[in-house]
Amino acid sequence: MKKSIVFSIIIPIRKPNAYLKETLEKLKKQSFKQFEVLVITDKISKTSNPAAKRNLGAKMAKGEYLAFLDDDSYPHSNWLKNTHKILNKYPKLSAVCGPCLTPPTDNFFQQASGLVWSSYLGSGGAGTYRNKISPKRFVNDFPTVNLIVNKKDFNTIGGFDTSHWPGEDTLLCLDLTHKLKKQILYHPSIIVYHHRRSVVIKHLHQITRYAIHRGHFARVFPQTSLLPGYLAPSFFTLYIIVLLTINIININLSIPSILINLPLFSYLFLLLLTVIQFIFEKHSILLSLTAVVTIPLTHLYYGLLFMYGFFLKKLDFKPHEYNKKDGSYIGG
Repeated sequence: MKKSIVFSIIIPIRKPNAYLKETLEKLKKQSFKQFEVLVITDKISKTSNPAAKRNLGAKMAKGEYLAFLDDDSYPHSNWLKNTHKILNKYPKLSAVCGPCLTPPTDNFFQQASGLVWSSYLGSGGAGTYRNKISPKRFVNDFPTVNLIVNKKDFNTIGGFDTSHWPGEDTLLCLDLTHKLKKQILYHPSIIVYHHRRSVVIKHLHQITRYAIHRGHFARVFPQTSLLPGYLAPSFFTLYIIVLLTINIININLSIPSILINLPLFSYLFLLLLTVIQFIFEKHSILLSLTAVVTIPLTHLYYGLLFMYGFFLKKLDFKPHEYNKKDGSYIGG
């Protein structure tokens, strides 16, 4: 007798590309076989909106669970096997998720971006566990690059909010945890590999979307976005601006210089500890230094755009640009 479908894997994409081909090849090697794959393109959905594509995929899905992947990611061979085991153990969970690791095949500059994301300082502590294997925990926000949701709960909350990208996953998780009062479990065995954007231009280009949306969400959805880890880069940016102003204008303050510069010295010390950590984790010195140099650039850029997003009255959806010949994405 044919076994029923447990997981419906949904992958939104503008046009098939090389990364999608890799994803589909990896899915063939899943140790758990009771799944289907739904690739939703612009042509199928008649839209460039990823959230709308995921909603369409959910309507087409035959599985009990909706397993969301990005088209530039691929799962570990035991991704679904481990997920199924956890869901059987915790049947009342609304969703599960796991770490999104940098693929070993990514080039030097992609690896550097991956180190930034996986480090506590680089991600502000707000998302380290998302990009590095960490102890299991309950979370209230997780990206759709590796998120498996109970289809009944997904339908109950009405699916994804199609007015946002990125950020549609944040709102989905907010609805699951606050409206339905359900739980989302992060487990280190649910592993997906996520290709990074090369430092520094493509890396910062990607940061643009994340920072503006997170800043806006910090004001309109503070439950999961008004957090110290997301706010810290903006405070650091403001501090650097004030520090530069004091030195350029040569303002004579009554506060001792050591106190004024203490936050900067502390930050530089944390950067030193981070590069030591990278080297201790057996990354090359050059790769470690490249990642550490990228961290303050990331913080300053994110900090400015977070503040910009915070004061925006409305966010307009802008689709990801892509090369119409090979389907590859342009920018970050």
